Amino acid sequence: MTKHGFGIVGTGVIAATHARAIASLPDVRLVAVTDVRPDSAEAFAAAHGCAAEPDLAALLAREDVGVVCVCVPSGLHAEVGAEAAAAGKHLVVEKPIEVTLAAADKLIAAARAAGVTLTVISQHRFDAGLIELRRMLDGGALGELVLGEASTKWYRTQDYYDSAAWRGTNAFDGGALLNQGVHYVDLLRWCMGPVTEVTAVCTTSAHKMEAEDVALAMLRFASGAVGTIVASTAVFPGFAQRLEITGTNGTVVVADGEIVRTGLLEGSAAAAGMAVAAEASAAADPAAAAADPAITGVASHAAQIADLLAAIEEGRQPLVSAEDGRDTLEIVRAVYESAREGRTVVLPVAAP
Repeated sequence: MTKHGFGIVGTGVIAATHARAIASLPDVRLVAVTDVRPDSAEAFAAAHGCAAEPDLAALLAREDVGVVCVCVPSGLHAEVGAEAAAAGKHLVVEKPIEVTLAAADKLIAAARAAGVTLTVISQHRFDAGLIELRRMLDGGALGELVLGEASTKWYRTQDYYDSAAWRGTNAFDGGALLNQGVHYVDLLRWCMGPVTEVTAVCTTSAHKMEAEDVALAMLRFASGAVGTIVASTAVFPGFAQRLEITGTNGTVVVADGEIVRTGLLEGSAAAAGMAVAAEASAAADPAAAAADPAITGVASHAAQIADLLAAIEEGRQPLVSAEDGRDTLEIVRAVYESAREGRTVVLPVAAP
């Protein structure tokens, strides 16, 4: 029997990933979808064997929908999510949690008031390489953390930004950092810990849009370690997302969710010497998500959704909580504030 019925709000590019992830899980069923474009919802429903509801209210009125995937533009996450929470639906919110801290706080408060569970998609925490890296960090294999680097060098055409009026806007989308780079910002914080200072520069160099297509930031972490963030959608043909974590005992490099290089000091507790893996050939594959936003796997999305369902049944917080999503957004907002005002920004950043 189906234990969990899902609804999807917004049938754009990422919704298909959610639908395929839901279909891969046992005792779970996609019940209905809705979109402000009825023809899109109907076509999506036909392709995925579910119902198409005329509006959000109709979808939320369904008693067989217990979990809602919020796949609308980022600047509408709080509005849609809060309404779904008030209807008693648990929430899977696509990244980022929202575009402003005030909106994120509104969504978190709505979920808390309704007593529903909320997870913000950061599916790469469930990638095999990140699981292993986190195990190494928890075991002290890298020693004291020294340096963390997150890089997202992707390529998007002007047609991508012209495909919808909300793309590349500050109010509904954000730029290369908030939309594309946010995943590895989350992973950087997850591995390195809280950020205390951000100094950044952002530019719009290769596209006609409101938000940035290049973002660079230097970070200081509460531990005393330092780090960098690079995010761009102007790097042709697009390359693997990379996370490099260095400690006093060595370095681990992750590319698109897989560990591609590990170097540990000889005699350290974690290794008898240096182990080096060849760079993955997919690291510069232009057919990957680096070049095409429609290409993405579903296994990690499915793992995160499965964790949400387990959290609901066990009465615990999901492994990626609403607060985790807010912490990542706070770093991005600090980058934008630093770039705009030409100064170092100290965290925490107060929501207006």
